[in-house]
Amino acid sequence: MALFFDSDWFDAQLAKAGLTRADAAKVLGLNEVQLAELWKDQRELRAQDVRILAALLAVTPEEVATRAGVSTPIPRTDGRDLETRVACVEMELAAMRSELNCLKEKLA
Repeated sequence: MALFFDSDWFDAQLAKAGLTRADAAKVLGLNEVQLAELWKDQRELRAQDVRILAALLAVTPEEVATRAGVSTPIPRTDGRDLETRVACVEMELAAMRSELNCLKEKLA
């Protein structure tokens, strides 16, 4: 894992993809000053940013996190990100409600 943000690597990956820092800023929802802070290791990447950059650069989230410095979170890749987990909880809750309604009908 890189100790600091590897801006040379990120610039090379952007160039390889035919993209610019402005493109990266746009997809991350940042302005160019904020992106420059990332590149200078003055701003932390979030797990969501790691996922976005990985997709943009056609590399793995692990590669992005490794190149982004020691404190960068590696997003979960087991399909259990927050949205997926919430959806699973909602489905389980709906199933429990259905079972509860069936029990209520049997007792009535």
